[in-house]
Amino acid sequence: MNALETLLWPLTIPYGAATRLRAQAYAKRILHQRRLDGTVISVGNLTVGGTGKTPMVLWIAERLIGEGKKTGILTRGYRGEASANGSTSDEVRLLRARLGDRVLFGIGENRWVRGRELSEGGVEWFILDDGFQHLQLARDVEVVLIDATNPFGGGHLLPAGRLREPRSALRRADIVVITRADHAPALEVIIRHHTAAPIFYARTELGSISSAHAGDPPDATARERKLFAFCAIGNPKAFLEDLRAWGFDIVGHAFFQDHHRFSPGDIEMIEGRAKAAGATTLICSEKDLHNLARCTPSMDLFVCRISLQIARDQDFWTTLKRIAGASRRERTGVDR
Repeated sequence: MNALETLLWPLTIPYGAATRLRAQAYAKRILHQRRLDGTVISVGNLTVGGTGKTPMVLWIAERLIGEGKKTGILTRGYRGEASANGSTSDEVRLLRARLGDRVLFGIGENRWVRGRELSEGGVEWFILDDGFQHLQLARDVEVVLIDATNPFGGGHLLPAGRLREPRSALRRADIVVITRADHAPALEVIIRHHTAAPIFYARTELGSISSAHAGDPPDATARERKLFAFCAIGNPKAFLEDLRAWGFDIVGHAFFQDHHRFSPGDIEMIEGRAKAAGATTLICSEKDLHNLARCTPSMDLFVCRISLQIARDQDFWTTLKRIAGASRRERTGVDR
């Protein structure tokens, strides 16, 4: 632990006690979950940000859409603001850009109320984004993501570490997905101390490169340029490692807090550091593009569109639907 974490560690005791008591209250039905008239698939994690939740939500949504299921996404819209077109949250805007009108969105703190509204529009399958700690809403499948590069956020609860809950909370998981790895036996041993849920693996993959400047086509020479990477995402180091693994020449980088909205001053700083490092072009994630607003850099800017590649994807999907079907039969006697 560093000096700051040592100072903050005493605060993890009341935080941990509160999270355990809350989870136990729901488990013992002292606090009651509210249930939607449909199937709810929760996607979440143990730590703060950076495990690949948004790519997983996209993956599941595409599968449901492909099977002709009326799908809705329930999300808080973290750090977003209300607008005529819904939330301005970066993650919501990314999801809308990818999925368009093929899904409906329920955006707000009260996911049950938003879900009821979507039910009136015919939605029967719900994806609960960042739902592991949102215990107020009942779910049929609990998918928990763990980043192999930093699985338990330093091993300490908030605020000293990045854990939202103790590892023991994994007992609620129906499926565990280890991201950014193909095989992690040591991590599996730790997971197995807390849950017998099936374990799958997933990696991020580069979907495409595009230009942030309107009208400019993607540049086929991206891997021949000297690039300066910047991002404001949950796991920036992993993004940097991915870029290098995909063959990009990264000569410098700048990291910002997750969901950071870039100001003109930020862009000026980024460009100054990029030029000092000898970069000719900037590169960021698709999520960052939605936080640039009207601060598009004067330098060339490439945007990475990232997807999730799930190992044994058909087995994963079959397992998820089997668990969902069993949950539906248990509570309704009907399998849809």
